[in-house]
Amino acid sequence: MERIKSFTIDHDVLTPGFYISRVDDGDIITYDLRTRKPNAGDYMDNSTMHSVEHMIATFMRNSEIADKVIYFGPMGCQTGFYLVVKGVEPKRVFDITKKVFKQTVDHDGDVFGKSAKECGHYENLSIEAAKAEAKYYLDVLNNFTNMEFTYPTK
Repeated sequence: MERIKSFTIDHDVLTPGFYISRVDDGDIITYDLRTRKPNAGDYMDNSTMHSVEHMIATFMRNSEIADKVIYFGPMGCQTGFYLVVKGVEPKRVFDITKKVFKQTVDHDGDVFGKSAKECGHYENLSIEAAKAEAKYYLDVLNNFTNMEFTYPTK
C-alpha cells in the first residue's frame, strides 16, 4: 500500500513553521501549520486545538479568501493544523494566515460557536487557550523566512 504524503516527511527535523504539505489537481494546496516540534513532548491539549480550530476556521471563512478555503482543522498528533485552500498563491495564504492568527490574539469576546446549539463539545472551548496558542504561532510566523514553504530536510 502506498504511504500517504505526511508519513514521508522527516518529523525528526520538522520545526514549527508554515509548509506546503501537498498540491492536488494543480490548485488545491494543503498547508501544514506546524505549531509544535513533533515528538518533543510539547503537545496541544484538546481544548487548545478545539478552540484554535473554532477561531481560525471562522476568521478564515470570513477573510478575503473565504470562498477558496476548503478546510481548516487540527492534526491528530497535536502538533499543528491543516489548512486546505483552492486557487490562491501560497504567499497570500501565508499573509492571510498571519492576519487571522493576529485577529484571534486581538479578539474581544468568547470563542466563536461556544454554545450547545453550535458545538458538540462546547464546554471544551477556551478563549485564553486560543489566544495563547495564536500568539505563540504568530511569533513563529513573524520570524519564518522560508518563503518557498518547503519542509526542512536537516
